[in-house]
Amino acid sequence: MSGEFDLIARHFAPLAGPEGLGLLDDAAMMRPPPGCDLVLTTDANVVGVHVLTDEAPNVFARRLLRTNLSDLAAKGARPLGYLLTLALPSEADEAWVGDFASGLAIDQDIFDIRLFGGDTVSTSGPAIANIAMLGQVPEGRMLTRAGGSVGDDLYVTGGIGDGAFGLDAASGNLAGLSSAHLAYLDKRYRLPEPRLAFGQALLASHAATAAADVSDGLIADAGHIALASGCAVEFEAAAVPMSAAGAAVIAAAPDRWIDGLTGGDDYEIVFAAPPGAQGAIEGVAADVGLPVARIGRFVAGPAGQATLLDAGGRPMPLTRRGYEHR
Repeated sequence: MSGEFDLIARHFAPLAGPEGLGLLDDAAMMRPPPGCDLVLTTDANVVGVHVLTDEAPNVFARRLLRTNLSDLAAKGARPLGYLLTLALPSEADEAWVGDFASGLAIDQDIFDIRLFGGDTVSTSGPAIANIAMLGQVPEGRMLTRAGGSVGDDLYVTGGIGDGAFGLDAASGNLAGLSSAHLAYLDKRYRLPEPRLAFGQALLASHAATAAADVSDGLIADAGHIALASGCAVEFEAAAVPMSAAGAAVIAAAPDRWIDGLTGGDDYEIVFAAPPGAQGAIEGVAADVGLPVARIGRFVAGPAGQATLLDAGGRPMPLTRRGYEHR
């Protein structure tokens, strides 16, 4: 494989914006837009842990970009660009790097972002890629996890469970589903859709008080909002939305419903809003073309406590809440 500077010049410099200074320096430079705060987030993906061992490099790159973009979506932020760090094993040849860079290029065009800079290193382990993403929000307006209050309703976008079931589909571990459902779930896992338009419209509506993206699992991530907001949260199990493909998984294996609520990788937005905001939220959903469901409420109780309620309002046992980072 070519040397580091040749790889950068050939595969990554074409992806850089003016902030990257042609990727010829050891730092980037940008000026925050007037009247805006910068929003920063970072996530790392490890081959064999966060993506399949045999995943195509271009899909690996696109999934990594999208999971970082999802963090910005939950803040109501507009993405600007990113820094990239790659740790590559010896078997990752230049063709692998070229395919990875092609995936970045595809999603840079889709999401109107650019590369600011980064680093490449070698590793004796699996390939690791880390992105530090930058976005912007109007000054003082970013949605945090800490703004929820007792009495707020709990909402979530889209369908829950597609990420967990999609991993099974991508791994060949789902049987009995139609080819259309398998393809849908596979794509939802490999190439999640960051809810950027919804997050920005939600911020503009002033309807939400707190938000997070559903990466660790619906129960865990709503619990993160409750913890930061100093209250507890209750879910109505029957109100949690699922896609037709996700519902088909549950119909075939009813005991898997808990996997959908705790498996993570859905990259939807879960958020808090006062009861009087329902009309505004429904308006945002209609304008963006993304369904949203009210699935519970924030209540007085130990900070971060999450309770799942059955159709009769009775607590249901929870053996797990979601993915836990080690």
